[in-house]
Amino acid sequence: MLIDTRKSKYAKVHSIPVQDIDWNEGFWKERYDVCADVTVPHIRNQFEDTSPTFHVVENFRVAAGIHEGTHEGTPFGDGDFYKWMEAAMYVVAKRGDKELEKDLDDYIELISKAQQPDGYISTKQIIADRNGGGNSRLGNVNDFEVYNFGHLMTTACAYKRITGKDSLLKVAEKAADYLKNLYEEEIRKGEALTEVCPSHYMGIVELYRTTGNRKYLELAELALQARDLVKNGTDDNQDRIPLREHRKIVGHGVRSTYLYAGVADLYLENGEEALKTVLDSVWENCIDKKFYINGGIGALYSGTSPYGKFSFDMSKNVVHQAFGYEYQLPNITAYNETCATIGNIMWNLRMFAIDPQAKYFDIIERSMLNLTIASVSLSGDRYFYQNALRRVKHLDHELMWPLERKGTLTCFCCPPNMARIIGESSEYAYMISDDSVYAGMYGANTAKFRLNNGAAFTIAQKTEYPWDGRIVMEFKDVETDVPIAVKLRIPGWAAGGSITVNGEKIADLNKSHASSYFSVDLSKIDGARIELLLEMPVRLTVAHSYLEETVNQVAVERGPLVYCLETPDVPLPELADFMLPTSATFETVPYEISGKQVLALETEGVTMKWKQDKDRGALYQTLDVQGLERVRVRMIPYFAWDNRGNGEMMVWLPLYFG
Repeated sequence: MLIDTRKSKYAKVHSIPVQDIDWNEGFWKERYDVCADVTVPHIRNQFEDTSPTFHVVENFRVAAGIHEGTHEGTPFGDGDFYKWMEAAMYVVAKRGDKELEKDLDDYIELISKAQQPDGYISTKQIIADRNGGGNSRLGNVNDFEVYNFGHLMTTACAYKRITGKDSLLKVAEKAADYLKNLYEEEIRKGEALTEVCPSHYMGIVELYRTTGNRKYLELAELALQARDLVKNGTDDNQDRIPLREHRKIVGHGVRSTYLYAGVADLYLENGEEALKTVLDSVWENCIDKKFYINGGIGALYSGTSPYGKFSFDMSKNVVHQAFGYEYQLPNITAYNETCATIGNIMWNLRMFAIDPQAKYFDIIERSMLNLTIASVSLSGDRYFYQNALRRVKHLDHELMWPLERKGTLTCFCCPPNMARIIGESSEYAYMISDDSVYAGMYGANTAKFRLNNGAAFTIAQKTEYPWDGRIVMEFKDVETDVPIAVKLRIPGWAAGGSITVNGEKIADLNKSHASSYFSVDLSKIDGARIELLLEMPVRLTVAHSYLEETVNQVAVERGPLVYCLETPDVPLPELADFMLPTSATFETVPYEISGKQVLALETEGVTMKWKQDKDRGALYQTLDVQGLERVRVRMIPYFAWDNRGNGEMMVWLPLYFG
């Protein structure tokens, strides 16, 4: 299960077990198979690499005393490995891969040997202590120890639910006990240290849900209490002001979304209204003013915090991989770390559990279909760390991360995070309440349901979504036939369509239905058939006028997908030469990229015809054109870019009024 909110007092819905749902054909089945067949083994090979770049599994062997050596690689490699383990667990769950399950058991035994008697488990410090280096625990916030703890806990809970084994859960519980002693001491002293990328809030609450032991819920509350004791905190880590005063999203994209996902987890258990106020306010600031059209967040490589009192001590102002001002959303230098988007997906899932509104799944679907799967090549073995909205021929400056996918990244946190969320993606298809089924992400699947009102049945969903808006749900294998409600998500982009039940149309859809749930009440389940038809015309999207880089530009979307221009599809010297008319019409065309079929869009636009060749190196020059020329181009889904060589790419296109 993604999160087990079945017994959470303030949860209105919960997911169904991973074993009870599968993508069985189509778009998501293809992406899952590439992940399971290529990405999961590829990432494992990276982590098994004993060179200094990775050294991840080797660090555990050295920490366990099996091998001699020093710690190499990143301090957060432990947590990244736990994320890979979670991805592998979903392969075990879906495919019954006993050999992979045995390998996971061996890794768990290794981790348990590395863990210290007091529950501490972070290989960098353990190895330093073993080698007499005296590397103090929790002495450097950038050692990511608690980040490692949190991912350990989440993975341990997943393994327990998938396999029934508690071997990793025992390690996680010992680690949680270590944190309990830590927080009690910090509260006694009245001062705490910053904890970056705080995955542990989610992990601790999930331990409570998995074990039923209330001490872990108390530990989560203790952790947030200690958080407010940080001295000289920064917006980069969201600890400049007390948590319950937060109203805007600031700082590091991953640190913020992990934090608020954890806060949402705690609210689901204790219902503290002050936390709900924080969640709603910060969410609105994020989505309404700092959210990219491709589902990305965290726009800046580096900058200064837009909030708080300015200080000439820049260490108090610097932010990185971070949110900036409202509407500060650059394209070429868009950071949009993959992990930040995944953190936002996890946060939105929890917000949906609190209050099942379609707007949360609109964000989840946009982020999954446009950025998450764009972070990995169609072949499954090359990755983006950042996710830009434009790539140009040449930059005079070097960015921190390349604007092309690589098989190896020096910071390898994003690929395993991406792998685990694609591995568990089928669980985003539905959420359930006592007597209702809520449609989340659409895709061809088969799912078994057992509701608290006694209803037990299977839904076979048939669709070519996201390429086509026709979605059919057929009900079969009914064990108990009692009335239920099926909540159909009408996406925010939808402007027309219809709903048919057992061959009879019950509703025509229009813009007023967008981003809402339409309830279909079934008095009899057995043999029922629901058809949702969502019209998918191509639409031109404009941004707020404060978003400087997109003034008089448009993005092209069809259904839930964002489209882009890429060099192989545009017969011009530069993509920026192309202008899209307001009257443009589009033809949908099947097209193959890297052996995968996509639905491309073909259209005609214009380009300026210069009297003399344009000086493409000039910062400024006089406009000297003699007219416009027609040019035909192809557009591809954003997720499929950078699979045909290192050319240009654009999402936002100059608009021509004609």
